[in-house]
Amino acid sequence: MAKATLPVLEMSCVVCAGNVERTVSGLDGVVSASVNFAANNITVDYDPKKISLQDMKAAVQAAGYDLVIDTADSARQEAERNAYIALRNKLVVAWVLAVPVMALSMWGKAIWTEWAAAVMATVLLAYSGMEFYTKAWKMAKAKSANMDTLVAMSTAVAWLFSMFLLIFPDFSESHGMGHYVYFDSATMIVAFVLTGRLLEERAKNSTTSAIRSLMDLQPPMAWLVGDDGTEKEVPTSQIQPGNTIRIRPGGRVPVDGIVVDGNSFVDESMLTGESVQVEKVQGCNVFAGTINGNGTMAVEATKNSDNTVLAQIVAMVREAQGSKAPVQRIADVISKYFTFVVISLAIITLVTWLAIGGNACLSHAIVCAVSVLVIACPCALGLATPTAITVGIGKAAENHILIKDASALEKACKVSAVVLDKTGTVTEGKPAVTGLEISPDTTAGQLGVLLSAEKQSEHPLAADIVSYLEKEGIAPAVLDSFKSVAGKGLEMKANGCSYWAGNSRMAKENGAVPESETNGTTVYFGTDSNLLATVTLIDRTKPTAHDAISRMKDMGLKVVMLTGDNETSADIAAKEAGIEEYVASVLPDDKDKYVQKLQADGHKVAMVGDGINDSQALARADVSIAMGSGTDIAMETAMMTFTTSDLRLIPESLRLSKRTMRIVKQNLFWAFIYNVIGIPVAAGALFPAFGITLDPMWASAAMALSSVTVVTNSLRLKFLRLKL
Repeated sequence: MAKATLPVLEMSCVVCAGNVERTVSGLDGVVSASVNFAANNITVDYDPKKISLQDMKAAVQAAGYDLVIDTADSARQEAERNAYIALRNKLVVAWVLAVPVMALSMWGKAIWTEWAAAVMATVLLAYSGMEFYTKAWKMAKAKSANMDTLVAMSTAVAWLFSMFLLIFPDFSESHGMGHYVYFDSATMIVAFVLTGRLLEERAKNSTTSAIRSLMDLQPPMAWLVGDDGTEKEVPTSQIQPGNTIRIRPGGRVPVDGIVVDGNSFVDESMLTGESVQVEKVQGCNVFAGTINGNGTMAVEATKNSDNTVLAQIVAMVREAQGSKAPVQRIADVISKYFTFVVISLAIITLVTWLAIGGNACLSHAIVCAVSVLVIACPCALGLATPTAITVGIGKAAENHILIKDASALEKACKVSAVVLDKTGTVTEGKPAVTGLEISPDTTAGQLGVLLSAEKQSEHPLAADIVSYLEKEGIAPAVLDSFKSVAGKGLEMKANGCSYWAGNSRMAKENGAVPESETNGTTVYFGTDSNLLATVTLIDRTKPTAHDAISRMKDMGLKVVMLTGDNETSADIAAKEAGIEEYVASVLPDDKDKYVQKLQADGHKVAMVGDGINDSQALARADVSIAMGSGTDIAMETAMMTFTTSDLRLIPESLRLSKRTMRIVKQNLFWAFIYNVIGIPVAAGALFPAFGITLDPMWASAAMALSSVTVVTNSLRLKFLRLKL
């Protein structure tokens, strides 16, 4: 199986998105397809043995649209740019011709002015409006209809009726109608609709700016080092694993790799969120998009440009933005039948006014019917959800929050309880030396023995002990012998004396009875039965833990910590973080049962863990969140993944979710209200009481404005500042 997210061109409304989705979903070999109208793309799961991307492209083109199957980002951008330029050119021609047609209709009543308006209107409809008619025809052949159908019908009716009156001028007088042609309405409808689409496209492009920002982190060119040591600049896309590339001072790393020569400090904040630069020496990993400091490095590529950590993040965000939230299903169902309902209402409007006023009301009936066709807007309804979701997911990605799909964003706003793992989530996950207790008779030389022994030890805590002793100014001693004792510690000799270092079991076996252990890990150091020093290491709570917990409490969330550690460790960590409720000594299955208990009590639960040993509870929770560290990201495990260890991302991600869903509801409300009010007004509901009718020209302007308003409202999320 394969998955691809591809740009779709020529979609004009959400009904188009539905048509493309049904077309691709119906192809043999396609497992699922989801179109995001706001992002103008389709995400497809398919069997490459049964169907190719070229087959999908052909099917989409036959349906009246187009599919960009070149996966290179440059090809995507070029296709989208060409489509935008074509739309802009049609818009320019439309306004250049529509304005004089409007002027002639307002101030010129001579026969030649009407013929001049007819010629310009015909040229405008043939060039700027032709896409409406070709797409409407394709929709008709497929027994479907969309926004193009409504525009094509309204402008065609206005043009045909006007041409008829122009050719047969006596008809209007013989039927008691005023003589008036509607070329201005036909041209202005096209001009306003195209204007709305251009503004809509520009606004929609802004919703996906986060993706483009991430893509821009990868430099387009790289310095490739040849076998003879010469360097040449080549496109990053040509770099393959095994190639050696030169990273110059101040440049961005083009692909993931390993340093083979040179050293420097690298800014990895785009991945880890940490502002402190990381030292890179021979053997260290570097990642695409990170910024080199003042040094020069030779790096052996381990990934090509499509498989870097950055590329995986871009793919994940793009796929998430293309997914659909459950709340969108209602709008999709309504939009599917919307066009046919509007056409029916236009026909009913025409017949009703003819029944009321007879032939004398023909012009009024046609104007009202045309207004109904152009004021109705399924686009606003279709854009309400995906635009907000797209901006929300993009905003999250900019702040080191990777959201797997739109449903996760929707579910997160309902969370009422947050369950936290302790180790690696509330705490740093790595014990650090917090104290060194030295016996009165212990010498610096003896501490040097401990330092030298820990330098040879392979225990994960040894490096921190070594670092601590060196900072204390201890000098290493020369060891006569060294031995590692599994499950206990170390045995060594120096200057003819025997020493040991290890846990309480080793201390007791040597006759040095340690004091009762406190929170954390304790390493004992002695000679024979004499205890020389005690090193205490504690897994500290994260610096942001207390602030994050406080924010969650302020949001009314129930916060619980679950840990497999002992009661003492759990109690100290909970107090430092400000957590009032915790459960210690729990197994993975116990965490799962605790989440079930909270759900049974009516809570929507967010589980926060490392995505591996908390997998049972993560799978059980309503929202699962994995704490990542830039490159070690549990993307497949959790609905959300944080690429930094900042716990404040938890309340901020929930706040972003609530703000996003609030805007979705606002968009849906105004889209419904617009159509509920606009269509009756266009049909002439206000005419009997107030003598008010809505000109088709202004109806088309209102339609264009409704879509732009929905997208603009969604873009407010871009200005939301997460408190980190």
